[in-house]
Formats: sequence, C-alpha cells, structure tokens
Amino acid sequence: MTAIKDAWGALGGRPDLVSRVSAVVRPDVLDARLPVRELARACVGACALAAAELGARRAGLAEVPAVTVDDGAVAAAFHSERLLRVDGRAPVSFAPLSRFWRAAEGWVRTHANYPHHRDRLLGALGLPADASAEAVAGRLAERSALETEEAVYRAGGLAVALRTPAQWQAHPQAAEVAARPLVERARLDAAPARVFAPPAPAAPALLPAAGLRVLDLTRVLAGPVATRTLALLGADVLRVDAPWLPELPDQHADTGFGKRSATLDLAAGRDTFEKLLSTADVVVTGYRPGTLDRFGLAPHALAERRPGLVVAQVSAWGGYGPWGGRRGFDSLVQVATGIAVTEGTAERPGALPAQALDHGTGYLLAAAVLRALTEQSYAGGSRLVRLALARTARWLTHGIRPAPNEGTPAPAPGAWLTETDGPLGRLRHVRPPVSFTDGPTDWPRPPAPWGSDPAGWR
Repeated sequence: MTAIKDAWGALGGRPDLVSRVSAVVRPDVLDARLPVRELARACVGACALAAAELGARRAGLAEVPAVTVDDGAVAAAFHSERLLRVDGRAPVSFAPLSRFWRAAEGWVRTHANYPHHRDRLLGALGLPADASAEAVAGRLAERSALETEEAVYRAGGLAVALRTPAQWQAHPQAAEVAARPLVERARLDAAPARVFAPPAPAAPALLPAAGLRVLDLTRVLAGPVATRTLALLGADVLRVDAPWLPELPDQHADTGFGKRSATLDLAAGRDTFEKLLSTADVVVTGYRPGTLDRFGLAPHALAERRPGLVVAQVSAWGGYGPWGGRRGFDSLVQVATGIAVTEGTAERPGALPAQALDHGTGYLLAAAVLRALTEQSYAGGSRLVRLALARTARWLTHGIRPAPNEGTPAPAPGAWLTETDGPLGRLRHVRPPVSFTDGPTDWPRPPAPWGSDPAGWR
C-alpha cells in the first residue's frame, strides 16, 4: 500500500484515512518491468478514497466509507479504449503514421491520429498529404531522430526521439519535472468556504459530486478520464470542443460516459462561455500550457471572475521548462523518458502494457479535484491543481517500489465489462474501477454524439 500512501500524501489527504483502503491484488495483470500495476492501483485507490472522503463530508457521516480497489477492475479500466466495442466493432487505437520508425541514428516515434497532426508531420518531412507509410519510413531513415523531433515540433506536429533513462535524466526538462511534486496544489484567493447543498433524501448511491457543474475542456486521454470519473460521481459534466476540432469517434465513445458534449468557439462565443463559467464549480483543461490563456482561461483570471472555482490542469510535459509549451501524448512521454527503452528489447523499443500514464494521471486529476472540493468546505479559497504525464512517469520510474508478485489470479476481462445501449449504438465498455461503500456502480447516461448538446447547463 506504499504507493497509495504516496499518492494520497501528494493529494494532501489525512494519512490515517489510508487505512480505509483495501486492495484485491492480482499478480497477472498489467505485467511489465516497471511497477505499472502498483501505479494503477495507487491512482485509482487514491481517487476512490478522495471520493469517499468528500461523500462523507457532504452526507455528514461519522466515518469515511470503506474503499476497495481490485487490480482486475483497474487493469480493465486502464485498457478501456481497447476493450470498447461499438455495435460489435473494435475501436481504432492508432493511425498508420502513429508508430515507431527507424531513423538514421536511433528511433523516433510519431503521433498522427488527428488529421491536422498528420498534415503537420508530412509537411515537416516535405511529403504530400497522401504520402504512404513507406514514403514516411524512407524519409525518416535519412534523418537522425533528434533532427526529426525538432523539425516536426517546429511544424506543430508530434515526434519524439527515443531516449534511454540516462539520456532523459540529462535533459533539462527532466530536471524541471523532477523538481515538482506529483500533484501541484495552490490556493488562488480567499474565497469563502464552499457550502454544499444537502444530499437528496433516499438517494440510491452516495454521489460526492452531485450538483456540481464541471466544464470539461480536455482531449486525449488523461483529462477525459478525469471528467468521466467526476461524471460517475454525480457531477454535471459538459465537455466543450472547438467546432473545427472533432474528437476521434471511438475515443469520444470511450471517455464520454456520463457527460454531455457541446461545441463552442471561445473567441466568437465569449458571452456563452462566461455564462457557463458564472455557475461552474470546476474547470478542467487539457490543452498545452498557456494555449487557453488568451481566452481568459488562465487560473487566476478564471478565479477572479468566478471566486470559489476549482481549476484543474493536465499536460504532457508540465507547464515549465524548455518543453513546457510542447504538445505530447502518453506514447511520446514513454519514448522521451526512457520507459520505451526499459520495456523494449535490444532490437526494438517497447511500451507499457496500457497507456498507464494517461489513465493514472486522469484518476489522480479527478482525485485532486475531489480533494480540493473537500478542502474548500473547511478552508475556502479558489483552488488550482496541476498534473503532468511526465511527472507521473517520473513517479513510475523513480518513486514506486515493485510489490511482491502474490495474490489472486484475475478472472477473464469480461468480468469487468458491461453493455449499454445509447445514441452511439450498443456499447460494450468497462465498468468503473472507482469503488467505495454505497458508491455508484455505473454512469447515469451513455455518451452522446460529439457536439450534439447545447452549450448550456441543464
């Protein structure tokens, strides 16, 4: 339970509450050289404990409900985008140009799932929009991995050179990441203590986030996992996207449970956004640090207009250091930080058994929001919480000790799956892994089609 204690401490939780958490250890899931299973268990366990703590606070319970974290359920949740089925169809996880490539020196990994990222990658390589994977391989074989990394970055695309753990440790961004806490927490002002409405009488489940409004301005994958979790816990979550940036359909189906989905031009629709903000309780952003500041979404600017707000931010590399403004995804962070070398072979780089940095950071982000809400009920203040995939990677590689490989074998993944009918079709999906006594067991609604809801609260 050491990793859960560490995660809970990073969230500012009372140490004695960790005793409320019990784990069902499954030694045969999330197998890797790095302690991925321990990281996943800790992130989900800390999130469930934060939910139970807030639920107890709101309901006036004398004791925080008991939390159970099952490695089997957690492992299934960390594979949710792979286990999803839409009317029986398996999802598309990675586009053809999102992969490892041999460079003239070393390896490089690209990310081109979105059309605009694909276009920028090909443009940086001097290739036409309809270039084949073979053409890309030929062009990349002519350049060093570091040369490609910089050229694609300057073009607004995504490519990262493979680094060993030692090479990453020598990088200035690694030093910046290591100097930060796992969860950055700050108080933005002296807003009065939050007063929660009493829970509904005879509610079917303890819903810690019931009645709270969450503006979800996130994409791929950690942010949407966090807001999907807040929706499970009762929050009214409205995801807002730019009309010209549609989400990938399968990804939207996987992370859209419990939410509504709207489109809004933040420049032209400023009045609409301000109306949403005026009664929001939480704003979650997942874009590159600083990208949304010009729309008035910097943390202090938001808190000035909506005192008492919780602002939650997640990014790939952190909002600091030489890579603070760079785009990034889980797969690329694994490549830069040496994880792909650790999990690979002498012949080829490898990967974690799941997008564990994304999922783990997502559950920690939800936990940080829940803990901020609990702290507000005692001490007030608008709150800021920040996480970064690269900092979670640092925790995985340097902060978690592997546990003994003992426990109860997990049942087949189907034990953690269910099916739901909705406007996107019949969805086979993973059950929520966040579990505590009298807590919710499923989302209140299936995902809606992308952009199909009005940009307003219910």
